[in-house]
Amino acid sequence: MIGDATLAQAKATLTALASAGMTVATAESCTGGLVAAALTHHAGSSSTVLGGVVAYSNAMKHTMLGVDAALIDRVGAVSSEVAAAMAAGMLERSGADLAVSVTGIAGPGGGSPGKPVGLVWFGIAGRLEGVRTLSEILPGSRAEIREAAVRIALTLLQEAGSRHAA
Repeated sequence: MIGDATLAQAKATLTALASAGMTVATAESCTGGLVAAALTHHAGSSSTVLGGVVAYSNAMKHTMLGVDAALIDRVGAVSSEVAAAMAAGMLERSGADLAVSVTGIAGPGGGSPGKPVGLVWFGIAGRLEGVRTLSEILPGSRAEIREAAVRIALTLLQEAGSRHAA
């Protein structure tokens, strides 16, 4: 479930992207489509949101987003490199101006000493600005981690839209 504050942030993100004349696509793993859902909750979002892919399995990351399977084997799905490849792959396949990716460990299990529960990597790819990544270790329950990850992804998109606004 997406909270009201997150939905309000999604509306502000859409406004920033529309002001910049930019379109967006999402590539999501641990958020399971919640970024796209928050954006498309709002009427009129189809002029900005082209679509998204939920690539939960490594095979889907490879098949749908073009992430090299050898890269996933080498660094793991929850990594800067895979977040970057997911965003770049979505940008290439969607034709959008911006693509955001989210890959992480929402828990409650699945963590390790090097990759704890709550570790989330984000990628943002833009036609005008290349690809960059960032990570956060988010506290809380599975639902709280996923919602916090959605808010960070929306922030990345909103910032990119604001940089390119007319």
